[in-house]
Amino acid sequence: MISRRTVWAGLAGLALPRRARAAAFPSRPIGIVVPYPAGGPVDVMARLIAQSVGNGLGQPITVDNRGGGAGTIGSFAVARAEPDGHTLVLGTNQTHATNQTLLKNCPYDAVRDFAAVAGIADIQHVLVVRPGLKASSVGELIALAKAAPGALNVASTGIGSASHLAAELFKLRAGVNLQHIPFRGAAPMTTELLAGRVDLTFATLPSLMAHIDTGALRPLAVASARRAARLPNTPTLSEAGVSGVEADAWFALFAPAKTPAATIERLYDAVSAGLTNEAGTVAAQGMTLSLRPPAALAAWLPGEVAKWAAVIQAANVSIER
Repeated sequence: MISRRTVWAGLAGLALPRRARAAAFPSRPIGIVVPYPAGGPVDVMARLIAQSVGNGLGQPITVDNRGGGAGTIGSFAVARAEPDGHTLVLGTNQTHATNQTLLKNCPYDAVRDFAAVAGIADIQHVLVVRPGLKASSVGELIALAKAAPGALNVASTGIGSASHLAAELFKLRAGVNLQHIPFRGAAPMTTELLAGRVDLTFATLPSLMAHIDTGALRPLAVASARRAARLPNTPTLSEAGVSGVEADAWFALFAPAKTPAATIERLYDAVSAGLTNEAGTVAAQGMTLSLRPPAALAAWLPGEVAKWAAVIQAANVSIER
């Protein structure tokens, strides 16, 4: 006869491999895919994560830049990777919110094909106007735009960019007609803005802060739920009378779908501990540390996808990958 003790011993033995596998994570170096070229803000943040989090996990973290396809190439590679927690992607509002609607053939589903690991940081967009434009407030800007529909132009860092979509959201909420002029990045756009050849833009605060500090560009409002620490006297758009124009750029870590929950929690704990000590470094890069646990990130993401889908569809925006 098999004793009860023997049965329990056998069951305990069956449980050991699972616990051993969980305890073994990570069993090798962890790779963070950056779906953009080296040198940009996403790359900077990924390398900060690698530097500050690796020790807490007991394994080094490497950064793998796989740019191209509006961030889809690197993101799709992670969606197809083994769901064991050793391959992650540092996603953005583009890769995991707007691409879903902007691209006709986005190769992945931002919600279904990934497991949320951690919300990381936000970058605020600020509404600025060119030198000489006779608008010192959002109300005055809207009055100018409504007095001559289509006469004012709004520059962006490219079709479908966060800068562009923030402008489209503002147009919808404020009920104004602005002519969109896309540029290839922040540098040429800022040059034209400083020269007075374009009227206004929505751009990330770090890209414009130097010109705001010198008075060359005038900030009217922040497109965020909160005021910017660097611009404490500049209102949010909601405070200025235009609600519903929150357009923070953001970074978040994702793993392939079906990554074990215990692995996700281990990753989040290490990321949270490592980056909490780097809040000052994050702020120095013009970002705000915004740690979201896995469940909170997973619950928030579908709403972010839906929000920008509505803006993209209303403005009839699309890009080719």
